[in-house]
Amino acid sequence: MAFNIYDTHTLLASVQQLPPLHTFLLDRYFPTNAATDVFATDDVIVEYKKGSKKASPFVAPRKGGITIMRDGYNMRRFTPSYIAPKRPLTIDDLRKRGFGEALYTQLTPEQRQGVIMLGDLDELRDANARRKEAMAAQVIFTGGCVMDEYVDDLHNFEEREVRYYEGDENPGVYTPSKKWDTTEESGKQILADVAAMGYMLTSRGLPFTEVLVAPDVADLILANEWILRLLDNRNYQIGGVDPATLPSGAARIARLNIKGRMIDFLTYDDTYTEVDGTVTQYIPAGYIAACAPAAGRTVYGAITQVEQADGEFHTYTGINVPKYLSDATHNVREVILSSAPLCMPNNETPFIVANVMQGE
Repeated sequence: MAFNIYDTHTLLASVQQLPPLHTFLLDRYFPTNAATDVFATDDVIVEYKKGSKKASPFVAPRKGGITIMRDGYNMRRFTPSYIAPKRPLTIDDLRKRGFGEALYTQLTPEQRQGVIMLGDLDELRDANARRKEAMAAQVIFTGGCVMDEYVDDLHNFEEREVRYYEGDENPGVYTPSKKWDTTEESGKQILADVAAMGYMLTSRGLPFTEVLVAPDVADLILANEWILRLLDNRNYQIGGVDPATLPSGAARIARLNIKGRMIDFLTYDDTYTEVDGTVTQYIPAGYIAACAPAAGRTVYGAITQVEQADGEFHTYTGINVPKYLSDATHNVREVILSSAPLCMPNNETPFIVANVMQGE
């Protein structure tokens, strides 16, 4: 059997060999376990628990034990929406010099085809990662996500929504009494608000180790006169400003003592571009989130597609699944990179969010 570099299995192996991408929100808060989170079916299992702080009761020696029932959890089946960007390849693309290619190259159009295709797969993988990063941001700051399923090229779409809480209101929203500013009074309020948000997690047995803040909130914290004076007081370890750069545009701006807990304050200033050209911050302006790493996970549904070789449906398990198409009539080839991701929390509302720039 002749080797075909455009076979889906071959392309899938090529995509898996590409250098790993680093996305801050996905990597830190919604990691993927390849053994359990990549499903072989179109549907995935959505399940999350409620936090619990049950204490064991005392019993008499002859009693033997007291039954404590297991806490319930929410579970349902869901079919994630597809992400499926594509990139055409025409004769004109094969004839002209590629990006980064020598001016007088020895590559033939046939050889250049493989180089261009691998570069296209890498760019499409980047685009998929940005969409998943945007999904992660939605889950953090809204308790769910809305997926716009386009039925044609960027004109008509249908909305699909998934929520990870019961009722109409997100119980993970905290409302400060006043908006934050740079005064001493507000500096004291900042510590009090963060402590209250952290208690909303720890009171349910959930971890609280850091606060994720929008870039404008980071500027405000570092300009607050009272917090800066405390950070400069060597006699009392209230915290410290020790900027540390994290992957993909994230940085640690400070570490503050919040009622005895040393809490990291992280900011993330990266953006992405929507299909209509709108540039959007991953973290909405004015927002913060009290949380801890690995508070959720990202699962993937299988990709089912018709193969050009035999015209039959085939199902593939993977994070990014490529597909190669050839149109001999119009001398055009296309490569598509499909993914079916879903970010979900491990517990109900493991992110406590607040808009600290609104109010009186």
